[in-house]
Amino acid sequence: MSVPQKIRCVIERIHDHGGHVYSIDLKPERQLPQFRPGQFLHLAIDPYEPGDFWPESRVFSIASNPADRNKLSLTYSVVGSFTKRMEQTLKVGSVAWVKLPYGDFVIDKTGEVVLIAGGTGITAFTAFLDGTTSKDDQKVTLFYGARNRDLLIFSPLVERKLKEVEKISAWYFIEEGQTNEESHTINGRLSAEIILQKIHLVNNPVFFLSGPPAMLQKLTSDLLSHGITADSIKTDAWE
Repeated sequence: MSVPQKIRCVIERIHDHGGHVYSIDLKPERQLPQFRPGQFLHLAIDPYEPGDFWPESRVFSIASNPADRNKLSLTYSVVGSFTKRMEQTLKVGSVAWVKLPYGDFVIDKTGEVVLIAGGTGITAFTAFLDGTTSKDDQKVTLFYGARNRDLLIFSPLVERKLKEVEKISAWYFIEEGQTNEESHTINGRLSAEIILQKIHLVNNPVFFLSGPPAMLQKLTSDLLSHGITADSIKTDAWE
C-alpha cells in the first residue's frame, strides 16, 4: 500500500456537464504514488506550503486510470460550500493540492460483482472499468443512475467497455426523460428490486455501492430486506 503524499497540481481542463456537475483534469508536478481503482484523494484549493497545516479539503474518488501516474481526474457535483467554491474559483491554470491515495473500496478481480452508481458516484468505478479487458474472466454488471441522460457523463466509457469486454453488462436509470428497456435504460431512481430482477444470484455476487448518502442508506436497507447478506454489500461513503 502506497504511503499518502501531498502533491501540487495545475488544473489542465474543466468540463461543465450542466446541472452544476463538472469534471476536472489535473497535472501533478511529479509522478503520482501508486494507487488502486476505487481509492480516493483529498483536494485542497487554498494555498498550501509543505510543513504547514493542511488546509480545508474534500474527498473525491480518483476517476483516472492508475496506469497513468502523470494525470489525475475527478468529477464533482456542487453540494455544499466547498464544491460551490470550486465552481466559482477554479479555472484552467489554477493551482490545487492533493493528498493520495486513501481508501479500501477496491474491487478484487475475482468473483461476480454488481456495481451500483448514483450520479458522480460512478467515479469510484471508472478506473476499474477502464482497466478491465477481454482477458478478464470476471462477470461485472453495472447499474448507473442520474437525473437525466446528459448527466450519465461516463456512458461513453461504459459503452466502449460493453463492446470490448463480453462479461460486462450495464443498465441505466434516469429520473427525467424518455427511456427504453431495449436500450437498457429504465425510468426512475436506482431500485434494489429492479436490480435484483436483472441479475442472477446463483454466483453470490458482491454488491458495490457508490453515491449520495441517502442513496447508499436506502439501497443497502433494501438489499438486506431482499436477503442479500451484509458482508456481500460494500459501500463507498464519500460524503
